[in-house]
Amino acid sequence: MPVALALSPHLDDAAFSAGATLAALANKGWDVTVATLFTASVPNPTGFALACQLDKGIPPGTDYMAIRRAEDAEACAILGARPAFLPLREAPHRGYCGAAALFGPVRPDDAAHVQAAPLLRDLIARLTPTLILAPQAIGGHVDHVQLLRALSLVAPTAPVWFWEDQPYASRPGTHPARPFEDGMARLDRRETTGDAATKLAACLCYASQLRFQFGGADGVASLGGAEVFRTRPALAQAA
Repeated sequence: MPVALALSPHLDDAAFSAGATLAALANKGWDVTVATLFTASVPNPTGFALACQLDKGIPPGTDYMAIRRAEDAEACAILGARPAFLPLREAPHRGYCGAAALFGPVRPDDAAHVQAAPLLRDLIARLTPTLILAPQAIGGHVDHVQLLRALSLVAPTAPVWFWEDQPYASRPGTHPARPFEDGMARLDRRETTGDAATKLAACLCYASQLRFQFGGADGVASLGGAEVFRTRPALAQAA
């Protein structure tokens, strides 16, 4: 059975950006795992980390990430995928203290990519994926950037499809950063038309995020089933 491994920075990115493709692969009999890197609960958040919870309507004292992990598990079940939650903290818990910082340069003291690399290496060794899917880091969110940096440290030999990060790819005026643009431009472009209805049903599971990210359900429905990737072929095994 072919195996697809989607590497998602946050608990929603894979569904928003590649959900139709993941659902189509599952429908064809692929074994699909969505592994999300930044999923750790952090007790008693303060400052900007707490603000990122409050602006989603989640009150203080609530385990925000537990809510999000439950949303992701429900979404993955609809996509026909298995969720995996890796135990790293999101950027607001790593010293990024404002929205501008989230989309700015990676902090010199942020070692998330180094911490993530052995987790990804172990996951890839265990699942031996036929295909890996990952973000392009369009928009420049530091968590997306750190995932790609971690993946480069692992250097998997399986082919990789890099998705266009949503909603950032749809908003180039407000999120113009493309930190890996030169490298991505050298890869082949591939557009898929997957299972739009299943993608939408999965995306609607992320109730805590829809208003903030898309203005509501109608906004996420506009993503549709057409998804764009940059594709890197399988690399030769080291001798």
